[in-house]
Amino acid sequence: MASVVGNALGVYLVAVAVAFGLGTVVARSDTAFEIVKFVGAAYLVYLGIAAVTHRRRLASALGAEQPAHRTVRSAADGFLVGVANPKALVIFGAVLPQFVNRAAGHVPSQMLVLALVSFGTALVSDSCWVLAASTFRRWLASSPRRLEMIGGAGGLAIITVGISVALTRRKQ
Repeated sequence: MASVVGNALGVYLVAVAVAFGLGTVVARSDTAFEIVKFVGAAYLVYLGIAAVTHRRRLASALGAEQPAHRTVRSAADGFLVGVANPKALVIFGAVLPQFVNRAAGHVPSQMLVLALVSFGTALVSDSCWVLAASTFRRWLASSPRRLEMIGGAGGLAIITVGISVALTRRKQ
């Protein structure tokens, strides 16, 4: 759940940056777009490699209460994933402005309020996934081999997503 909250806060920070002009900069600058894209891709690859290399630790992680510093680390990891997500920048930069009433003024404020809908939806949706996944915890923890395979496969999937983000070309 800490990761969910961190991710939602990271994505909302992207919305704040877009509301105050970052979306325009990234939309108009190929260099800024490439920087955002590669930072996000690199972080995803890093997380994937960490998941693969630490896959044997999943059994002990599932069987024990997480210390407070691990909860903070999970929130920080979620935040970094959210803030480095180039798709959040695209969504908030391309979709959100269509719902703003420019004649009413206070465009950044309107965008921030609209982004709260995304923030709330992400919290509810991702929290439901966490709760659903927690119901499978006992089943997963019953087989160290199963955990190792899931950890490795999940890590490889994250690496693949990171590489695909890095290789994706910008549409004109």
